[in-house]
Amino acid sequence: MTETKDDSRDTDPVDADIEKKPQAPADSALPEWLVSLPEKLVPFAALARLDRPIGTWLVILPTLASFAYTRISTGFYWTDIWWQLLFAIGAIVMRGAACTWNDITDRDFDAKVERTASRPLPSGQVSLRDAYIFLGVQLLVGFLAWLCLPLDAKIVALLAIPLIGAYPFMKRITWWPQAWLGATINWGALVAAATAVHVSFGTLILFFGFAAWTIAYDTIYAIQDEEDDALIGVKSTARLMGERVILGAFSFFLIAAACFAVAAAGTGATRIGALTVIAFLVHAIWQVHTLDRDKGTALKVFRSNAWAGLILVAGFTVAAAL
Repeated sequence: MTETKDDSRDTDPVDADIEKKPQAPADSALPEWLVSLPEKLVPFAALARLDRPIGTWLVILPTLASFAYTRISTGFYWTDIWWQLLFAIGAIVMRGAACTWNDITDRDFDAKVERTASRPLPSGQVSLRDAYIFLGVQLLVGFLAWLCLPLDAKIVALLAIPLIGAYPFMKRITWWPQAWLGATINWGALVAAATAVHVSFGTLILFFGFAAWTIAYDTIYAIQDEEDDALIGVKSTARLMGERVILGAFSFFLIAAACFAVAAAGTGATRIGALTVIAFLVHAIWQVHTLDRDKGTALKVFRSNAWAGLILVAGFTVAAAL
């Protein structure tokens, strides 16, 4: 008898590897770095937004700026290096946990938006069960960092949990989810103040400035999703402001700058504080000027806010060191 070869099992192993290899989401900022990770880690790194570091910067920079602001009246201590390292760890893991929670709650919305449809959950790269497990691991690391904080800072940090938990639902019920994000993402500024000394009135003014700044830059970010958000019923300040979105964003930049100026003046850092605020405003003017010429640059302008945050950190650090 002549044996026949079963071709149905013949597959090209190279093609099979290509099909199985996780892909970077369409909105990844570091797609090449992301896919260079071990395959099993790729979707989880994407869930935590490790390939989009701008979000981590926008969490840690207000925290560091607030810590430096609080030290203007006391000067820095060697132990501050430890606190700043702790803030960095907390910013990375808690931002990752918040993004994971956001993707869990928004998985149905994300599947309907072209920019987010390839994210791990809607694309099926990660199961819902594994996403919850990953969320728990990140929260455990955050809990260990929390244990190292002073008592007052522990209490302040715990108050952020309801804000983080509710944030993904805000875009369903209010036109101002950016305001909720402003309170949530900048809560580390209050934790930093409680760690250094205490939450003062000046720190609260600074916090409101950070919140206004967040409304400004996240409104800019939301411009790129206006059409998709309208189709699926997601609300945002960008949709609310419509054709006046650039003016609206700049108005919140101005509010932020005013808060920073008042906070700086309250600590006696008048000259350096003024220079810091002026530099922040110059950057804000560049942002709205760039948007006015081309709204397609919304993502680029949004990411540039890392520099705005660095301006504040540098200004308050110099004021505290002198």
